[in-house]
Amino acid sequence: MHITHLQTGFFAGIFLLVSGGLSAQISPDCNTAIPICNNTPVNGGTIGYGVDDYGGATESGCLEPTTSGYIESNSAWYRFRTGASGQLGFNISFDASEDWDFALYRTSDCGSLGEPVRCNFYDNRDREVFMGVGEDPSGSADTYLYEPWLDVQPGEDYYLMINNYSNTNSGFSIQFSGRIFEDHPYDALDCSIISNLLGPPVAACEGDTILLDGTTAMATAYQWFADTGSGFNTLPGENGATHPADSPAVYRIRVSLPDGSQVISDVQVGFSPAASTQPISDEAICSDQQPYDLRAKDAGALGSLNPAEFRVSYHTSAFDAQAGIGALPAEWSPGPGTHTVYVRTTSLENPNCYDSSEQFDLQVLSMPLLDFEQQVFICENGGSAVIGQLPPDPAVSYRWDDGRRSALRTVTQPGTYTLTATTGSGPSACSIQRSVEVILSVPPGISGIIIEDFSAANRVTVETDAVGDFEYALDNGPFQANPVFEGVPAGSHQVRMRDRLGCGEITETITVVGYLPFFTPNGDGQHDTWQIQGLETLTDPVVHIFDRYGKLLKQLDRDSPGWDGTYLGRLLPGSDYWFRLSYLDASGQRVEARYLNAHFALKR
Repeated sequence: MHITHLQTGFFAGIFLLVSGGLSAQISPDCNTAIPICNNTPVNGGTIGYGVDDYGGATESGCLEPTTSGYIESNSAWYRFRTGASGQLGFNISFDASEDWDFALYRTSDCGSLGEPVRCNFYDNRDREVFMGVGEDPSGSADTYLYEPWLDVQPGEDYYLMINNYSNTNSGFSIQFSGRIFEDHPYDALDCSIISNLLGPPVAACEGDTILLDGTTAMATAYQWFADTGSGFNTLPGENGATHPADSPAVYRIRVSLPDGSQVISDVQVGFSPAASTQPISDEAICSDQQPYDLRAKDAGALGSLNPAEFRVSYHTSAFDAQAGIGALPAEWSPGPGTHTVYVRTTSLENPNCYDSSEQFDLQVLSMPLLDFEQQVFICENGGSAVIGQLPPDPAVSYRWDDGRRSALRTVTQPGTYTLTATTGSGPSACSIQRSVEVILSVPPGISGIIIEDFSAANRVTVETDAVGDFEYALDNGPFQANPVFEGVPAGSHQVRMRDRLGCGEITETITVVGYLPFFTPNGDGQHDTWQIQGLETLTDPVVHIFDRYGKLLKQLDRDSPGWDGTYLGRLLPGSDYWFRLSYLDASGQRVEARYLNAHFALKR
């Protein structure tokens, strides 16, 4: 199937007529194609095809044989001539359950159609209701039933073949579209191809009165008739050259001439439902509620009008609404402030039946700003903190969850505090909330120190269960946020930890030494004894080694060669063993080294 993509363009419909009991002519053959021009209403159908206009061909552009075995199965032919230059398109509307195709030929000779300049043979699996050239008036951006706009010049002749592929025929209607009808509203198409005293068929709106003019030179008498579906009937008292038509019918004038001859002319006049927009209430939204769905206003604008027969569009100026151009997207995101939206209600049957008299204001309120820190610490021993929005906005009202009305407040207790900021008032108020967690910063406490030693550059990591904002220092070095110290030499060290808010400081003494996690006293010269390295950095160090039952097995000092895994000359079994390390501190007191993973394994 032939697939194309849409191009954007101006939609200025030329008239669609559906009136009770009336229909335009239908021609299944190119040679008798129905002429149409600017204000010709086209509401037709198909009744098979008369002759094969394609001479047995199996293709014409995108068209292929249908269920009839020929390109045509249920066809209708129309012709038109351009009267000006510009962008031209058309919309063919039909029932969503049916499958229609079309081809447009630039030619003045049915015997030499050539290849179509626009063609669509795509099936209607998506149940669309429009096909054509230009832009789908329903706003569908994904349809495959539309071909690109035409750029035309004056005097070009075109033939349009519309074919019903599905053989289910509820009829169709044609609307012309494009910028050419904006720039040349009266002569976009050449109406001279239609010869009729009363002119071409007329599509009007309910409430309009169409003055039909049959003025003929040398006429001696006029008589008017109307056919509303049951034949022509005389219009009593209508004996002038003109007649004001205000209801749908086929009107006929009989003009008597001096030589006794008569001129008879018919014209079809249809009336589409008039569009009327109901007053629409103003709206106020918060800036975080965008995009705003303008379709929410459709029901109010239509009132009692059938949404299947009318569409509503929204515009930023009265001119655009009047002209039917520059429609806003359904989901619109305007900036802060008040925006006047102009509303246009348009008949889908006849786009010339519209109302653009209504408008409404959409006020977009800016959301207030809350950007303060959401976690604050206070000292456990009587500390305080100032929380909230700084600086406050004088145009914003503030309220805490406990009822206090201020942007800032001082707190001394832990907990979660929520601030609501509001702009506007009543139903149009815009509010935003932000919470801050106030946490007690407890005094620092070291829960553990991990010493990764037995290397030239040992690592020390300080662990804590306390919740707060702490920093750490080793010996007399600077404080740092990272609790990890790299490249710590063997020996005794002071680890300091303090609260950055000034909520306390503690010091722990650690011992950094190295020892093997296992040894293998098998006489191979590899790890035959177990010893602690770095004892020379300590004063009078003593190491006691125990079995799992706490029995003292060996005592080592800085000069001991290490333990060989024996007790009283007896080999001990492979197992885990424990040790304690003590030494003299700076004050001469014997202290035990803390935070050592004080066990190792003997492997046989």
